Amino acid sequence: MRIFQVDSFAGQMFRGNPAAVCMFVENMPDQWMQNMAAEMNLSETAFLTKVDDGFELRWFTPATEVELCGHATLAAAHVLWETGELDEAAAAKFYTKSGVLKAVTNGGWIELDFPLEEEQEAEPPQELIDGLKVPFLYVGMNRMDYLVEVESEEVLRQIRPEREILSRLSNRGVIVTCPSEDASYDFISRFFAPALGIDEDPVTGSAHCCLGPYWKRKLGKDQFTAYQASARGGMLKLRVADRVYISGRAKTVFSGEINL
Repeated sequence: MRIFQVDSFAGQMFRGNPAAVCMFVENMPDQWMQNMAAEMNLSETAFLTKVDDGFELRWFTPATEVELCGHATLAAAHVLWETGELDEAAAAKFYTKSGVLKAVTNGGWIELDFPLEEEQEAEPPQELIDGLKVPFLYVGMNRMDYLVEVESEEVLRQIRPEREILSRLSNRGVIVTCPSEDASYDFISRFFAPALGIDEDPVTGSAHCCLGPYWKRKLGKDQFTAYQASARGGMLKLRVADRVYISGRAKTVFSGEINL
């Protein structure tokens, strides 16, 4: 079995969000995949299995399986094309816990076809208030995450969350966002998911399934350039329609074989 480590949403190595991709995991038990994800100790490890007209794709953090992951999907598509398992002109088709997802290449970028995950306004629980320790302009929630808008980039970048408190939330994680002060970007964000073993995710594609429609309503436009302001940082391009089309770049850092 081959394994790859890919920096997603990055134009160069050591930026963006690293993901591992295991290709292919025929007949491997779930516990083996969870153990492998813990061994890699990245925010997500992707596991691919061939099916008739595409690939089954699953994602595991070091602690649990998740229902949707953008950067590891981008990494999986990148590896399929880079290794020749899939012709570069062909779309990558993935069967996942969030339905059928697709990826295509577009001028050196990979575009992911992902579902809308719109939020609804919500009352912030005490764990969210105590965990972030900053004033909120808005709080919403979708099936996976809380979405919090704060007043400025300075506030967003200075957040030092109480991770143990945030880990008590019942959902996946917390997206924090605000308009960008850099004219190169429409908005910026950060993402925290300590309950999944991810204190802060470097770049979170799936969070932009919520951020895209949110900023579409706020800014009255449907195409965005976004930046996730983690220590590694990463840029994404978004197009919001009946689904969210998330584009990013990827670089393979290393590959090898798993000793079975």
